Amino acid sequence: MKKFEKETIVAITRPFNRLDEAVSIVESYGATPFIAPTLELKLTNTESLKALIELADDLDWLIFTSPTSIESIFKFYPNFGELINENCQIATIGQKTAELANEYGLGTDLVPENYTAEGLLESFKDINITKSLIGLPRTLAARDTLPEGLEKMGADVILAESYESIIPLDTVRIEVLIGKILSSEIDAITFTSPLTAINLFKIASDEQIPELVNKLSTSVLTVAIGPITNKTLKNFGIDAIYPDTYTVKDMMDLLFERI
Repeated sequence: MKKFEKETIVAITRPFNRLDEAVSIVESYGATPFIAPTLELKLTNTESLKALIELADDLDWLIFTSPTSIESIFKFYPNFGELINENCQIATIGQKTAELANEYGLGTDLVPENYTAEGLLESFKDINITKSLIGLPRTLAARDTLPEGLEKMGADVILAESYESIIPLDTVRIEVLIGKILSSEIDAITFTSPLTAINLFKIASDEQIPELVNKLSTSVLTVAIGPITNKTLKNFGIDAIYPDTYTVKDMMDLLFERI
């Protein structure tokens, strides 16, 4: 185990209900987590989600891009497992999402090797989904890559908003984080989605942003969970790194290899 000469502070920007694994790993390395979620996930029973539930028995595929969509559906529709068509196949992005789907008794038929929308679309190239009815519950803040790609393959996609991705109402922790970055009190920071990075800059003032970009590119080790989040950081002018496998554990292991 790596020994640090001084206290090493790692900032975690994940939502509060997704913190445990990251915090545990940071502490296991002997470092100190600084918790400052820049994103809040709010479960919602929208009209589009209700419409998806009504069509549950007609679905050929159901795609979950995060555990949050599964949690949302079973919060509002505890008997969803009985409503879904028994021949409906389940695809998930990421092992954590697959594990939760299995816990709820849905099973998992497809998990791409590359845990991105692009990776899932690549997996579907070998599957005939022409005229298939595909349910896609998620946040509407997500990219259009997946639904557009599925439709180009001939599928009919039902897009349902199952949760909202918003900036936390209380931004004090984020403001403190920005101050600590600017005063060189943060050694490393992790971003697990584009919005975790985007929201940080929404809270920062115009005067803070240039120096914030400079610090995150030089004195702070900035780690993204994967290429999509890394691209967002690059758009801000930030040099970051990301692991070959897009999981929290791999991201954290990479961080402690490089710090």
